[in-house]
Amino acid sequence: MPPNAIPAVSVCIPCYRGAAHLGAAIASVMAQTFTDFELIVIDDNSPDNTDEVVASFADPRIRYLKNPQNLGPEGNWNRCLDEARGRFFKLLPQDDLIAPTCLEKQVAVLEADREHKLALVFCARTILDARDRTVMVRGYPKRRSGVVEARTLIRQCVRRGTNVIGEPGSVLFRRDSAALAGRFDASIPYVLDLDYWVRLLCHGDAWYVDEALASFRVSVGSWSVRIGTRQSLEYQQFIRKLAADPRFSASRPDMLLGRLMAKVNALLRSVLYRVLAMHAVKP
Repeated sequence: MPPNAIPAVSVCIPCYRGAAHLGAAIASVMAQTFTDFELIVIDDNSPDNTDEVVASFADPRIRYLKNPQNLGPEGNWNRCLDEARGRFFKLLPQDDLIAPTCLEKQVAVLEADREHKLALVFCARTILDARDRTVMVRGYPKRRSGVVEARTLIRQCVRRGTNVIGEPGSVLFRRDSAALAGRFDASIPYVLDLDYWVRLLCHGDAWYVDEALASFRVSVGSWSVRIGTRQSLEYQQFIRKLAADPRFSASRPDMLLGRLMAKVNALLRSVLYRVLAMHAVKP
């Protein structure tokens, strides 16, 4: 890609201590059937060999940047927004993957939306363990591909006590939408991504693709009951934040159900993580 060329898509990988799975994440982007993209890897001052992993890929579409000091997830995600040049933006965590047709199919949706009625496109995703084994496939409940009204989607996130939209790798949005949604905000760390999806949805509806075009890896660092408990508490805090915003009109029954489901999800997640931890070292 010529230095001054503007790519259609900016895929950004914010990473910290991510060398173990970073190569697979980069390879999944390089394997895309849609080729008009740039890949920006922003290393948050990692003490590992992240730079060597990136250097092993000889492709001019890849840019590697290293922060002189650690910015944390919020700061590094926002630097991704700052460095991106494409019309469309995808944030891909260092442990995760996208399917070969992910960009092709998601870009096609937003390109067809000439009136800009859509704020984002999201997809089903595969949950992987640390050894690339499929744990499950998650998608928007009982829904085929098509438009999902923004208020309905946000209400589902409240009522189900979880992020039904998905992790960053499953979402694509227009880069200029960041001017409307603002910056990533980690004041409630667990919902750093969902908080941004909700702010995008204040400016349009969503399109759901019922194919698993992204994969989310359950990391070893997540395998603990303590973290599961913190996630539940932070999600309940997020529900209260939505309830206080008149744009969303979250009802009291929605809030009560959401708080209950957040606790149930935390319990189920803890059980799942324990099972995965027990099998992590088994062939």
